[in-house]
Amino acid sequence: MLIARAPAKVNLTLHVLGRRAADGYHELESLVAFTGAGDLLSLEPGAALSLSVEGPTAQAAGDSGDNLVLRAARELSEHVPQLRFGVFRLTKRLPVAAGLGGGSSDAAAALRLLARANGLGLDDSRLLDAARATGADVTVCLSPKARMMLGAGERVGAPLELAGLPAVLVNPGVGVATAPVFRRLGLQPGESAGVAPHPATPAGADRDELWRLLGKCRNDLEPAALAEAPVIRDVLALLGAARGCKLARMSGSGATCFGLFGSPHAAARAAAVIRAAHPHWWVKAAMLR
Repeated sequence: MLIARAPAKVNLTLHVLGRRAADGYHELESLVAFTGAGDLLSLEPGAALSLSVEGPTAQAAGDSGDNLVLRAARELSEHVPQLRFGVFRLTKRLPVAAGLGGGSSDAAAALRLLARANGLGLDDSRLLDAARATGADVTVCLSPKARMMLGAGERVGAPLELAGLPAVLVNPGVGVATAPVFRRLGLQPGESAGVAPHPATPAGADRDELWRLLGKCRNDLEPAALAEAPVIRDVLALLGAARGCKLARMSGSGATCFGLFGSPHAAARAAAVIRAAHPHWWVKAAMLR
């Protein structure tokens, strides 16, 4: 039995530069980090391919036949003849349609497990090809380390050794579909958003440097996501008002938001307060790296 974590992806920043004429996808620049919280995926190698899903958010994940885990496995089989499959078991813990890249991280974990089962190196170009073919965020999740995500997500920068950022992640239990959020931007194919490029992120930046950098950045999808799910405004307000919060922002296309704190203790305290006030929300203290 092979096991891999599928950690949550958090978009610390998300700048929309415009919309590409060739394929209609939006051109992005996003500083991405990962958490210890996430789903868990196991693989029992074998000839047949199957998937079972369990865990707190399994029902919200929908039909397992449409799961990105299976799509990633089939994509890899297109690039690797006689690929050995097996039985996948996914323990789903992350909220669904939440801006945390949960399904993409699951797919990336599946590719890592299949690489181990078939003796493929993680630097095998066929893994990257399969990741790109499976979904936009799968590429950055393939090696879950802080880095820049570029284009529509198909290009990624080198890993960034950033100082860990104590954080609180909050999802109000509302799923937000990505496509309607992007449509609300109103950008036509070939149109530029007319914004400045994302500032460079220095490798090895300490927390003070990161807070200053992040304060100059934004998530350009926040206004559109607020129109889709107004409760996001309440989440941001709660996080921003929490004692010790340095920055509150939405991740991805929502509805999950994060607050950055000066210490793990401050983050844990804020998470406890928010969880007590909203027991049906998904609330996690985390370290972003």
